Amino acid sequence: MARKSSCLVDGALEEISALEYILLGDLLDLLEEADGDAGAWNWISKVLDTLLKAMPREFELQDEGGYLEEVLAEHPNWQGQVRNLYQERCELLKKLDELRTRMRDSQPLQQMKLLASELRDELRDWITSYIAHQRHERRILQDAFNNDIGAAD
Repeated sequence: MARKSSCLVDGALEEISALEYILLGDLLDLLEEADGDAGAWNWISKVLDTLLKAMPREFELQDEGGYLEEVLAEHPNWQGQVRNLYQERCELLKKLDELRTRMRDSQPLQQMKLLASELRDELRDWITSYIAHQRHERRILQDAFNNDIGAAD
C-alpha cells in the first residue's frame, strides 16, 4: 500500500513540476511583452496566481515522509544543507506572493507603468532563484545516491 501511495505522490509531483515548467516559460515570455500592456500584466497575474496555488501543493507532496528524507537517511550530516534548502523554498514562495501583491497594489495601469520595469526585473530574478533552488535540490539528491553507489567500489 505504501508503494502505491508513493507512486501516486510521484505522479502528482511530476504533473505539478510539468505545470510549473510551462508556467515559468509563459511568465518569461509575458515579461518580455509586458511594458505598458495591461493584457500582458493581467496574464502575468493569472500565471502568478496559478503558481501560488501549485507550489504549496508541490511542497506538501515533497514533505510527505519528510523533506529530502531519503538524503538524510543516507547522509544525516547533511541536515544543515537540507534545512537551508527548506528555508529557501519557503522564502521563495513568500517572495513570489509579495511580488504578486505589489503588482496588484500598483493597479491601475498608470501606476503599473511606473513599477513595470522593477517588477519585471524582480520576477526574472525570482525565476532564476527558483530554478537554482530546484537544481540544488536535484544535485543534493544525486550526490547522496552517487556517493552511496561510489562507496561500494
